[in-house]
Amino acid sequence: MELPITGGCACGAVRYECSVEPIMALNCHCRDCQRASGSAYAPGAWFPADAVRITKGRVKYHDTKVETGNTVSRGFCADCGSPLLAKNSTAPMFVVRAGSLDDPSLHRPQLDIWVSSAHPWDHMGPALPKYERGLG
Repeated sequence: MELPITGGCACGAVRYECSVEPIMALNCHCRDCQRASGSAYAPGAWFPADAVRITKGRVKYHDTKVETGNTVSRGFCADCGSPLLAKNSTAPMFVVRAGSLDDPSLHRPQLDIWVSSAHPWDHMGPALPKYERGLG
């Protein structure tokens, strides 16, 4: 994988880069991610927080208390609304939304989480490990 990994929003106001390969990539099917993505799940790649740098613009965050009791901060472009990043109050990580990558084909999910919230019309990859809830 060529570094840095880059991405940004639909209107170009926000750009970011990741200086390392992702720690993991997954698809989250929880209701919060469904609402935030406007779809069946949110595909994301996890990076150490210090490896993600905003190179242009400013990310606006919306905080949500999730089922686990943690706070998830979802980052988006304040101009066009594109979802870009997420972070959890319990880990020094950023989740980069796969659709915001300049090359979304770099997203290679390794597992599905919160499949207990998945919809019948959400056809998940049969080869991926499935977790009823989160990872821990």
